[in-house]
Amino acid sequence: MANPAGDTIVALSSGRLPAAIAVIRTSGPDALAAAQAVAGKLPTPRRASLRNLRDPRDAALIDRGLVIHFPAPDSSTGENIVEYQCHGSKAVVAALIAALVAQPGMRPAAPGEFTRRALANGRIDLTQAEGLAELLEAESEAQRKSALLRAEGALRSQIERWRGILLDLSAEAEVAIDYADEDEGGADYDPSDRLAAIIASFDTLLTTPRVERLRDGVRLVVAGPPNAGKSSLVNALAGEARAIVTPIAGTTRDLVEVNLAIAGIPVTLVDTAGLRDAQDEVEQIGIELAEREIYRADLLIRLGSSADQPAHPRVLLVASKADLRNDRAGLRLSVVNGEGVDNLKDWIVSQARDIIPSSEQPALNQREAGLLMSGRTALMRALTLTNPILVAEELRAARTALDTISGRSGVEDLLDALFGRFCLGK
Repeated sequence: MANPAGDTIVALSSGRLPAAIAVIRTSGPDALAAAQAVAGKLPTPRRASLRNLRDPRDAALIDRGLVIHFPAPDSSTGENIVEYQCHGSKAVVAALIAALVAQPGMRPAAPGEFTRRALANGRIDLTQAEGLAELLEAESEAQRKSALLRAEGALRSQIERWRGILLDLSAEAEVAIDYADEDEGGADYDPSDRLAAIIASFDTLLTTPRVERLRDGVRLVVAGPPNAGKSSLVNALAGEARAIVTPIAGTTRDLVEVNLAIAGIPVTLVDTAGLRDAQDEVEQIGIELAEREIYRADLLIRLGSSADQPAHPRVLLVASKADLRNDRAGLRLSVVNGEGVDNLKDWIVSQARDIIPSSEQPALNQREAGLLMSGRTALMRALTLTNPILVAEELRAARTALDTISGRSGVEDLLDALFGRFCLGK
């Protein structure tokens, strides 16, 4: 049940106070009655109207603000919603929320409860709720685009298409079971072509990069010998001095990590100690860390000689300090005059786009990918079977996997963790 307690919730839905404007949201069966008690006659649905906001307990004026309401079921939660736009002072917001909470059936919302009610009432599915969580946490343009695609229902639509196909196949399997001994189609039941097609469709999505890659970013490591210009390159990409630069060999001994976005793509840029045979114990530890980072890197920028190139699937040799010398292989680059910096960024972006999800198609998170793989396994088993009873059972297992992805079943424990990431008014 969407709202077993039958209660109405209220929370501040806008940003941190104080602010120019605050938005307070209520949702539930008593939202309209509470609004009438606080603001008087309500305006036409979905039309904002200026009202005196008063505390019904003593008729004291709290503020003058806009009131807009959305009747159930055509609201974001599927319930009656009323929103109040008032001045964004802490005192005003506190007084208005206190007046609303004092109304019958009203209580403060829990984190993410508005979105959870939207899920329970079928306004969104679990993939969209997870997309909203990702959108709230997005820090780069790529993260925003991917999260918005999921929040707007791109993955939900794909899952619904798959589910429709599986339901049709299941219905045909039931017919084949009922008429197994007759000439009504039981003997001709052969779903193999359509099973192969939906498995191929699963594979297309399963082979795309995971959503977590956007959250974690691309790990870009800069490595090479001492005094090759690694720290200067890191500072140039970061747009500020984040790593110490001196003429002294071995200046960088620890890892220096910088989080930034390049063309909207989240990148963790890692400066490392210069690679050489070192006698100093501290420097040797730094070199060991650098060698470890080389193998952890998604992308590797290697300064120095081409003879020292490590075996890495995405490595670029850079001929740094190109303003001083012109005798080395690799991408010519100078942080002094800017030569090659744009070309380096182009390489980073082109490589990163093969690692992170595209903003043009929905991507899976690890939970969804695991479930989709379970569904694929069931369909692969069905593909090898001829008994329609056994095929029907595997189709049911595949549908269950899709239903768990979308939140139709088996996700109560997950919901508590997911909506705990939301703010109170979302």
